[in-house]
Amino acid sequence: MSNVLYDLPGPKARLRNRLLGGVSIIGIVALLAYIVMRFNDTGQFDSIKWQQFEYAAIQQQLVDGYLTTLRAAGTAAVLALVLGTLLAAARLSDHAYFRAPASFLVELFRAIPLLVLIFFAYYGPIQLGYKVGPFWPLVIGLTIYNGAVLAEIFRAGILAVARGQSEAAYALGMRKTQVMSLILLPQAVRAMLPAIVSQLVVLLKDTALGFIIQLPELLYVGKQIGGRLPFGLPYVPSYLVVAAIYITTCGLLSWLAFWLQKRLTRGRRRKTTVDTVPVLETGAGTGSAPNA
Repeated sequence: MSNVLYDLPGPKARLRNRLLGGVSIIGIVALLAYIVMRFNDTGQFDSIKWQQFEYAAIQQQLVDGYLTTLRAAGTAAVLALVLGTLLAAARLSDHAYFRAPASFLVELFRAIPLLVLIFFAYYGPIQLGYKVGPFWPLVIGLTIYNGAVLAEIFRAGILAVARGQSEAAYALGMRKTQVMSLILLPQAVRAMLPAIVSQLVVLLKDTALGFIIQLPELLYVGKQIGGRLPFGLPYVPSYLVVAAIYITTCGLLSWLAFWLQKRLTRGRRRKTTVDTVPVLETGAGTGSAPNA
């Protein structure tokens, strides 16, 4: 048996893959066990290092940092989606004076590291004599970088739709804006959804770069909490708590994307079934009777 991209593995190959998978799992578990043992030997699990998390003030600091992270990620996500949509529409335009600048901006912003964009947005106005806070420079950097990446995702998703769909719509007399909004986008969104959510998860994690410009987001708060000498400088416990919050949030976003994609697919199948049944019944009623 073969697939489109590769030959399906036979019995020996499947056995070998299972053995390699089992060895990999054992290796990962052993590595995690070694890390936990090292943490235990260096006193990272001592009660004094975890005692501060029982105080309401520390918990409130973590909540405030988490809300700042969500606010920055949410604002940047909305702006990046809007920017990505505009750049993708410009790159798909039939006019070169729209397509060429958009292509240049997408390639430029994708090539510049995100941290450099944040530094430009933060230190640029300061050099010009304008004092800015750390929130909007982080949002601007995230918006520009992720907007360029999302533009490529949108463009690739639209181009992945079968060309006959747009040709049939043009044959019916639709304009390009109608073809894009009514025919191509609804089909492309289903294919683009996993990639879009994956990029938004990356955006959420990249908000941690805000601690470099002293934005009081989650990682910055975790660093402050970990630097308290009365509790034995609990950097490792603080970063473990911060990592657990990030992992939980990203996991919930991934689950939401999976649920939404499954719901959209199920709704499409149900709609296709409902639209097909009347056609079959009409054909059966108007057609000629079968020969005896």
